[in-house]
Amino acid sequence: MPVLSHLSPFTLHLSPTFALTSSTWDGLSDGVAILIIAALLIVGLFLGYALRGLVGRWQAESIEKRMRLREEETESEIKARLKEADIAARAAVVKAREAFEASTKKRREEIQSVEDRQTQREANLDRKAASLDEREAKVNAKAAAADSAAKEASDKTNAADERLKALARMTHEEARREILRMANAELREDAAILSRRIQEAAREQGETVAARIVADAVQRCAVAHVNELTTSAVPLPGPEMKGRIVGREGRNVRAFEAATGVTLLLDDAPDTVVLSAFDPLRREVARRALASLIEDGRIHPASIEAAVTAARESVEKSNAEAGEAAAAEAGVPGLPAEVTRLMGSLAFRTSFSQNVLRHSVEVALLMGAMAAEMGLDAAKARRIGFLHDIGKAMTSATKGAHAALGAECLKSHGETADVCAAVAAHHAEPGTDGGVYGVLCSAADAISSARPGARQESVSDYVQRLEDIEKIARAHEGVTGVFAVQAGRDVRVLVDPAKIGDQEASEMAGAICRDISARVTFPGMIRVTVIRELRCVEYAK
Repeated sequence: MPVLSHLSPFTLHLSPTFALTSSTWDGLSDGVAILIIAALLIVGLFLGYALRGLVGRWQAESIEKRMRLREEETESEIKARLKEADIAARAAVVKAREAFEASTKKRREEIQSVEDRQTQREANLDRKAASLDEREAKVNAKAAAADSAAKEASDKTNAADERLKALARMTHEEARREILRMANAELREDAAILSRRIQEAAREQGETVAARIVADAVQRCAVAHVNELTTSAVPLPGPEMKGRIVGREGRNVRAFEAATGVTLLLDDAPDTVVLSAFDPLRREVARRALASLIEDGRIHPASIEAAVTAARESVEKSNAEAGEAAAAEAGVPGLPAEVTRLMGSLAFRTSFSQNVLRHSVEVALLMGAMAAEMGLDAAKARRIGFLHDIGKAMTSATKGAHAALGAECLKSHGETADVCAAVAAHHAEPGTDGGVYGVLCSAADAISSARPGARQESVSDYVQRLEDIEKIARAHEGVTGVFAVQAGRDVRVLVDPAKIGDQEASEMAGAICRDISARVTFPGMIRVTVIRELRCVEYAK
């Protein structure tokens, strides 16, 4: 019983179905109990074994499932790593290919550079070979020329020997005559060439110089060349005033003309009287006197005389005022009164339709500016430029060129020697030397006279003249470039040295001068310079 008591709870736990109460166990015998216990043990063992098998199978399936999962994970990881390895391998292949291509490209460029250098070297060698061939041809030509010259010298030597042999058979007097004859022949040839050149130069420059001299002489001598410079019109208040001006039997007209030296023209228009005279000062005096008489209304010989005297004094005063104003504008103070008056009278004179007083002011300003740039005395330069044309204020009663007359006038009024010398030399007359100021005066005079519009010349005409000059020069064969500078007074002609030689260049300059003189109208002179320049350029490698 103690055993059963001890086994009772275990039995009850293993098989609740066969659980027995304590009263039941008491009623059974020990043998049966042992059998039952043994059966129950066997059943429990069997059930435990079955349970263990089930648990083992469950654990095995669980382990197998985990193994399959781990295997799948391993396969996935292997695939991922294989994929990464494939990508890395491909990137390495691409990188290696790029490195190979870069290396190949660099090598190709190096090979191309070597080929280019080789090609350039071959081209240089070809050019040098061509240059050597050309030089060889030139050397051969020079050698041929030298041989020809040597042969010519030999011929001359033989001729000289023959002549010497002939002279050896002559007497002293015969040899002397022969030598004189040969010398005269050579001198005659040189004289003919020099004479021809002098004639050509005189022919090219004669017409221009003559025109300038005639124009100055016409202005100074009061010779008419255009209508505007010889007449002045005075308006009349009415037709009856013309009868008063004529007077009884024309005595007023005769008195007026005698007092002024001006011709009255009364028949051109009913309300206008025309004054005609070559001297602009006389014409201005007559104009003022006639205007005064018309305003007063009392016209007779005595009043005419008084009016002319008053008009003359008025003109003299206005001349002095104009001279002072021009001197102040030009920056030339301290001029004598007579010199100022003479300069003021230039306001009534013209040169090639250019007002001489305005021209003098312009030359003074130009000279002052140029002298200042050169570091010279600008005040002296302005004084010379302002006074350089004072000789044009002289009348025809004073003989001589206006430059020389102006210098004499200034000398008599106390001007310094260098000022007088520069004024005398501003036209570069033979025997004059004005120094650097004379050259400046000549240049400023040319600039003022030649600028567009200075002599009633429009800009279009000025440009057209330059174009015509350049066109004439370009028409000659061998000309490569033409440049008209210094307001068209200097023409530079560039020629091809391979086509034009030195002698031909000299002949071309004369031909261009003749064509310009024949086809273009221009003031002053035009210098033509033909430039022949040969340049030989080589390159050292």
